[in-house]
Amino acid sequence: MAIVTSSTSQISPANERLYRQSALLGDWKGNWVGNNQPVGFKVVNIRGARAQVEYTNNGRTERGFAEVKGTLITFGGVTVGTKDGKNMVMLFSFGGVGKQTANLQKQDPPASDNRLMGSWGGYSSENGKSASFKVLSVNGKEAEVSVTTDGVTRKGTGFVYKNVIMFGQTQIASDDGQNGKIIYQVGTKSFMVPVTKYPPADSSSSVDKTA
Repeated sequence: MAIVTSSTSQISPANERLYRQSALLGDWKGNWVGNNQPVGFKVVNIRGARAQVEYTNNGRTERGFAEVKGTLITFGGVTVGTKDGKNMVMLFSFGGVGKQTANLQKQDPPASDNRLMGSWGGYSSENGKSASFKVLSVNGKEAEVSVTTDGVTRKGTGFVYKNVIMFGQTQIASDDGQNGKIIYQVGTKSFMVPVTKYPPADSSSSVDKTA
């Protein structure tokens, strides 16, 4: 049997409830305490007890797999942890004779991070289905989403690939950031719903008063 792997996170629901491991995901930057030198740590994904990470120090970046234990990630002599998902503490132990600490902050994704950001909705006259897809935030290949299909709303972390976000058996795609389509699967059947992006909630001038 072939085993297909991907870079998406596989955090167990039990670990998420207990440790909030998804808070560790993302790009973190800060400075060492004492010498104020810059340091960075990126958590690409967490799969069980292993995390794919990038550690940048002195202009050098090391990439590899780290060990996950509860709320902590250990990569070589580096251990990181966060309590609030915004600030991270890094501890570097060298040779058991010295320790150095650093304070890091999670970096916001670029403003133009993804054209799928926002709320989408639509109806298909062909199959009589309606669907909505809300993209709350995008951080690299991870997106926090809320999806409603067949009257059921699900929330969680989706996987971003180019102009597509996949979440469970539902995906949304858009080429222009204004019009797109939601495809979702129920059992062995797939349904496609054309959708458009809703204007921001504070855009009162765009409200259709004839509706």
